[in-house]
Parts: sequence; structure tokens; C-alpha cells
Amino acid sequence: MGTQKPEERTMEFAKVIAIIRPEVCSKVEEKLKEIGVSGVSITNIKGWGEYVDFYREDWLVDHVQLEIYCTSEKAGELAEQLMEAAHTGLEGDGIVAVVPVQAVYHIRTRTRCED
Repeated sequence: MGTQKPEERTMEFAKVIAIIRPEVCSKVEEKLKEIGVSGVSITNIKGWGEYVDFYREDWLVDHVQLEIYCTSEKAGELAEQLMEAAHTGLEGDGIVAVVPVQAVYHIRTRTRCED
């Protein structure tokens, strides 16, 4: 009852979110181009996470957030590539999260993305 015929299946998408150090952003961008990522949103953010410098009055630290939509099957490999490019081995390197996406649409054509 809840299954679809193979020809009726829609592509499953994921959103890969990475919060990284600003100083590794260029290296990460180059890696994304190298592996053929077709689009990314990059935002400068402030926050704190697992590592907090209690000696600082302001706990907020500058980081960069990247958001990439991709097929679910590519999300794990993309997360691995992001971690490889952003890794310094120091506290505060950041995180990568993979979140399922119900659907993605093109605004211009008003059509559902299929790949």
C-alpha cells in the first residue's frame, strides 16, 4: 500500500550543513569545486559550541556556515569531503550535519527537482 512503483519514485534529497573555521573556508570551497558540487550557500555566523573559552568575556566565535542540497545517496561522501577539507585537529573545528529534505523546488520553473 505505501510502496511506489520504481518508475514513480522521486529523488530523495538531503541538506548538508557545515559550520567551519573562517580560515579554512577557501580550502573547503576549492574542495567543493573539485568534487563537482553545483551550488552552496555560505553565511558568516557567530556562536559557541562544545569548546568555550571561559577566559573570554564574549563567548561568541566567528564561524562560517555552508549549506548544500544534494541527493541523499551523495550526502555521506560530501560530509566526509567537508570534514577532510576543514580539519585542523584543533578544538573548534566545527561540525557537519546531514538533514533529510522532503522536497526541493525550482522557483523559476515551479518544478520539483529530480537530481
